[in-house]
Amino acid sequence: MASSEELHKRRGAAVARGVGSTISSYVDRAGGGTITDVEGRQWIDFAAGIAVANVGNSAPRVVEAVKAQVERFTHTCFMVAPYESYVAVCEQLNAITPGEHEKRSALFNSGAEAVENAVKIARHATGRPAVVVFDHAYHGRTNLTMALTAKNMPYKHRFGPFAGEIYRVPMSYPLRDGGLSVAEAAARAIEMVEKQVGAENVAALLIEPIQGEGGFVVPAAGFLPALREWATAAGVVFVADEIQTGFCRTGHWFACEHEEVVPDLITLAKGIAGGLPLAAVTGRAELMDAVHVGGLGGTYGGNPIACAAALASIETMRELDLTSAAQRIGTAMTARLRTIAERDPRIAEVRGRGAMLAVELVQPGTLVPDPAATSAVSAACHAAGLLTLTCGTYGNVLRFLPPLVISDEELARGLDILDAAFG
Repeated sequence: MASSEELHKRRGAAVARGVGSTISSYVDRAGGGTITDVEGRQWIDFAAGIAVANVGNSAPRVVEAVKAQVERFTHTCFMVAPYESYVAVCEQLNAITPGEHEKRSALFNSGAEAVENAVKIARHATGRPAVVVFDHAYHGRTNLTMALTAKNMPYKHRFGPFAGEIYRVPMSYPLRDGGLSVAEAAARAIEMVEKQVGAENVAALLIEPIQGEGGFVVPAAGFLPALREWATAAGVVFVADEIQTGFCRTGHWFACEHEEVVPDLITLAKGIAGGLPLAAVTGRAELMDAVHVGGLGGTYGGNPIACAAALASIETMRELDLTSAAQRIGTAMTARLRTIAERDPRIAEVRGRGAMLAVELVQPGTLVPDPAATSAVSAACHAAGLLTLTCGTYGNVLRFLPPLVISDEELARGLDILDAAFG
């Protein structure tokens, strides 16, 4: 087997420079809460492939389901020759997503593709053009989803011009809202929409219940329900982007459930299929069915191997009660992170829900972001055997997304490394 150094040289000659990686080592195997490279070096995994490996990187049910499906057939294209597993995944999504209303689902390949299709559906169903999004939002790397995304570097820089009829309003960001009440934060956003766009022109309001790349920002309690109430009254489709927050990650199946918010449409991906590429839009039947036949689809959307993996992943989540696992992980991690924060004035806030947690680093005594310190702590973690990720509009947030099947021992070992890295 080639070494990481050899593979890195080959990569330089074969892979586009614009594709980056967090670490320079090359993975040989992964499972549970660890990743092992080709030299046999091991990392505790606090990334989970960016919230993808919720059931782990080699969940037994997923492995067996994928093997069995590969032996039967790998692809027919659901739009050409349909198969049961696509239907079964849609049935599962209709059942587990928030709300008791009648639902329909459609399957795609990636989170960005799911978001694009949610926008298509909302525009088609309402006959309106405008889409409202929020500061610090991240929704993908395609042309439309770059327009929806708030952060320039590295996602948007010199890739424009972007799609039109996208309007951005302020997010509820409690650490940086300057004492603004939740009612004031919601009113600020709604007033901006009504003045600059006009509610009658808005097809969809698109929001991450907990922002991902923007810094794991958890809006103040009441912000999401206030927006949901306004959207209903204005005939605006409320779209919850649960691509990073979904599938037990926050201690519920979906983050909207923390405040009993029921979206009209919900976009899903990442944790849905145990690491295989799959995404979905699930929503109210009257919205989903408003689109003409042939208006939704794609060659690989709902690939049978990915569908088999999704069904096995959902079964694993139920069997192992991974919502409870996320809650236990969150309790243990939050306690330790707060202990670190008590002694380190660079940590302005510990935030998140369940196994989706973060710390925001600033210059002590201020709210001035400190991306250099964030990068340094993350690099120290990598050197000591802990895989962590940074995020945030200002690049000053360390985010933690361990697999929900991580062992207590692995979790404790990872937190010890993090503690030492801050020290």
